[in-house]
Amino acid sequence: MDEIWCLGDVVGYGADPDSCTALVEERCAVCLVGNHDLAVLDALDISSFSETAKAAVEWTRERAGAATLAFLGGLQPAMKRAGIALYHASPRDPVWEYVLSIEQAEAGFDAQEERIGLIGHTHVALFFNRPEGARRGYSHGSQAGDGAVVDLDDGAWLLNPGSVGQPRDGDPRAAWLELDTEEMTARYHRVTYDIDAAAAAIRAAGLPEPLAERLQTGR
Repeated sequence: MDEIWCLGDVVGYGADPDSCTALVEERCAVCLVGNHDLAVLDALDISSFSETAKAAVEWTRERAGAATLAFLGGLQPAMKRAGIALYHASPRDPVWEYVLSIEQAEAGFDAQEERIGLIGHTHVALFFNRPEGARRGYSHGSQAGDGAVVDLDDGAWLLNPGSVGQPRDGDPRAAWLELDTEEMTARYHRVTYDIDAAAAAIRAAGLPEPLAERLQTGR
């Protein structure tokens, strides 16, 4: 059975928090809460956020509807589904830790009980693998471009699908990951969307200009 899983940060940067949340609630079998979702819920200290991110959080707090806040408030930053571990950020810190290096992935493998884990938070499509029977220090990883396919039969894995709404790997197209739990493969996808319209909505809402500009460059 096909399902859509969302790894969190439904709100916090864009101009349509209620519409995005309603769409995720309707279509996703699983949704995690991300650090920006928690910030909008006022459940997380935003002192370490950039000024742009703070402004977006404050804007969203003022405008998010009761249904949006109720849905986000019922989510967790980590869970298991179909034998797969899901984290907004990382296995050892599901809310905050960015996994961008082999060292961070190694720590994640040590903390993870399941063989395969999905992570978000970085907005970068990538994967890490520790081969079966290998000790710490023998893991490897890579960014994943459009169409990349990974065979998951061997070893432990951390897979990041990238970001639908704000990629940061230089490719502005929306990123998503197709996980086949029968064939045990992961295929990375990029799809075009109306970036100009999304940027125009951000500007019309009075949100910080960098949030609109970065959509064009995928940064």
